[in-house]
Amino acid sequence: MPISFLRRAIPLAATVAVSALMLSSCAAPSSESDGGELVWSIEGANLSAGHMDPQVSQLDVSGMVQRAVLDSLVFQEDDGSFTPWLAKEWTVSDDSTEYTFVLRDDVTFTDGEPFDAEAVKANFDRIVDPETESAQAASMLGADFYEGTEVVDEHTVTVSFTQPYAPFLQAASTPQLGFYSPAVLEESADQLKAGGPDVTVGTGPFVLTEYTPDQELVYTRNDDYAWGPHGEEAPKVETLRVEIQPEGSVRTGVVQSGEADLASNIPPNLAGDLGDGITVDSIEYPGLPYSLYLNEKYGVFADEKVRQAFARGIDVDAAVDEIFFGQFPRAWSVLGSTTPGYDSSLEDSWPFDAAAASALLDEAGWTERDSDGIRMKDGQRLSARWIAWTPVPDDRAALANAIQSDLKGIGFEVVREVLEPGAYNEQYGPKTFDLTDWGFSGVDPDFLRAHLHTDGFQNASQVTDPEIDALLDQAVGSSDQDQRNSIYTQLQEWNAEYTAIVPLYSPSAITAVGERVSGLDYDLYGRPLFFDVSVG
Repeated sequence: MPISFLRRAIPLAATVAVSALMLSSCAAPSSESDGGELVWSIEGANLSAGHMDPQVSQLDVSGMVQRAVLDSLVFQEDDGSFTPWLAKEWTVSDDSTEYTFVLRDDVTFTDGEPFDAEAVKANFDRIVDPETESAQAASMLGADFYEGTEVVDEHTVTVSFTQPYAPFLQAASTPQLGFYSPAVLEESADQLKAGGPDVTVGTGPFVLTEYTPDQELVYTRNDDYAWGPHGEEAPKVETLRVEIQPEGSVRTGVVQSGEADLASNIPPNLAGDLGDGITVDSIEYPGLPYSLYLNEKYGVFADEKVRQAFARGIDVDAAVDEIFFGQFPRAWSVLGSTTPGYDSSLEDSWPFDAAAASALLDEAGWTERDSDGIRMKDGQRLSARWIAWTPVPDDRAALANAIQSDLKGIGFEVVREVLEPGAYNEQYGPKTFDLTDWGFSGVDPDFLRAHLHTDGFQNASQVTDPEIDALLDQAVGSSDQDQRNSIYTQLQEWNAEYTAIVPLYSPSAITAVGERVSGLDYDLYGRPLFFDVSVG
């Protein structure tokens, strides 16, 4: 079985703005070579919990599936450069505060509405409207820096920012800043989170025609499509059927049996034994590695020595190698190794050292032990509560067990609570937890602003440091890529010492592809693209 491991390292200069169901419920895929049906198995467990709208949701799966419907102004290539898509050309002001796009004049939404400058303005203004409650997309659109979108003429728009905003072109290539029909925004915007036919309407190569929450989405070919980023026209396949199957074993099973043509998010332990005729593509995510976020404003992690001891007390190398079968590299920085600005000097800089971790806890005053061997100070146990968002894949559950075991060995108790989304948000909102976990995919390291800035919407560590805020603000406002890289190096080195975030591993998007599939491509995040796919 061929396995393709791809590490798409993006040139640093390329991010600069360019200025000129269950198993038995699956229907077998069609065998027609031109047309027919492509069946795609995904994890997708939380789509039905109000995550069908990439302009609002922070879940990667939202953008992954809705890319079939939502086109973008530009397309980002494997080398980090940008290709025209819905915009034919663009210019950027010298200070990176104004981006002017000349739009295609032959694009229509699948409800018949024209794609024009007014549609761009309506979507961007909707994203930053506080009533939309967008976090990730609003941040990508500059948030407080977004000054507005001006309709210059029917097919020309200027997007303006109150300060230089270098990451905008990259943001404008994502489904989070993709476009809904203006009629939908006018009449049904409140239904976009739930999504569905006649609501999730874009200009994309497919139309969402059926949606059964927690079971499947059915996309039908947009026969009028003629504006793909590389000249693509209507897709070869007539139907893209997306089966929602949270269990990794089920996703691998349907590809092996031929009931699905491809499956995403294959667990590493299953990726190496899928049989003949199945190709496994593994693409390392750019972005913030899967990490632990230590809440310094709530409990024991207020003490830097405790945070440092926590990080040094975990044998990350051994756990990651064993649990992920060597497919995911251990992370050393808050930027993954394929992310522009990655600081490779941090590799091996904070290895597992139980003795050093114990010494740090002694220095912090946690010198007594209770009957369970857990450290004590002033009658308090050294205990941290870890909240996790369900569903938790088996491999991450195993990693959590290893972390708890390692830390117990130095007298540090970690109590883990796996919570449903509602219960999780009840604690995440007021930050009544000690630590939590996630990874975050992104090409431009500006995503650190969301995680480390005092006002960052994903600042789970509750970092409030004016110097860090100033560095993040300086980086997002600079059009000098060398200066930005230098700032992100400082931020990575600061976190390695301060330990607000503990990076664990850099995940990959692992996709299993059946032998009937040809023409499949991926974006920089490892998400399948179906412009040229055929089955037969």
